[in-house]
Amino acid sequence: MAQRKFYVVWVGREPGIYDNWDDCEQQVAMFPGARYKAFTSQTAATLAFRGSPDDQEAIVRAIADHNAAVPPPGAVGLEELKERFPEINGNAIAVDGACSGNPGPMEYQGVDLRTGERLFHFGPLDGGTNNAAEYLALVHALALLYNRNDSHTPIYSDSRIARSWIRNKGHRCRQERSVANARLFELLDRADRWVQTHQIYNPILVWDTERWGENPADFNRK
Repeated sequence: MAQRKFYVVWVGREPGIYDNWDDCEQQVAMFPGARYKAFTSQTAATLAFRGSPDDQEAIVRAIADHNAAVPPPGAVGLEELKERFPEINGNAIAVDGACSGNPGPMEYQGVDLRTGERLFHFGPLDGGTNNAAEYLALVHALALLYNRNDSHTPIYSDSRIARSWIRNKGHRCRQERSVANARLFELLDRADRWVQTHQIYNPILVWDTERWGENPADFNRK
């Protein structure tokens, strides 16, 4: 059986991580200055995507450090995680998204780091992308805290793109709108309207996957 590969697109029509060559090729074929690379694990691809395509030595080092330092999923509970890494703000919400394929069935969720309680979950929804899921998760958490009149609780996300979409006050999803993904774009448009009409006070923090392991809201599909 051929080894499964994950493709990182740093520069292309829609930067991201793709789990098959056909989807990756759509992002880079005939795209000026496209930058992409194949990896043999999703964890390696995720670490690489967060770095620079020009710093291959740092990417290799980060992957090796991650594999050596991070225990298997589920080996470290939430309380032990916070004890091992006191720099983690335990009074926060962690959010994450997942997508099987790109596009494909998409879902997202948010977890309370104080209690381990899942605060919300949405999906699966067909026609989504990982970037869209992580953006919607962030907006959902922001709206949840706003409705609670809570402007102080931080939100952890490991998605650089989702955080940039929040800063830019709108998504940058380049999928062509269709009947199949109409529900996705309805959600994205609603999320855009929310971030464009609300002042955001809650800190959005970077979940340091390299040091701390997977985000507690991760779907454990690596």
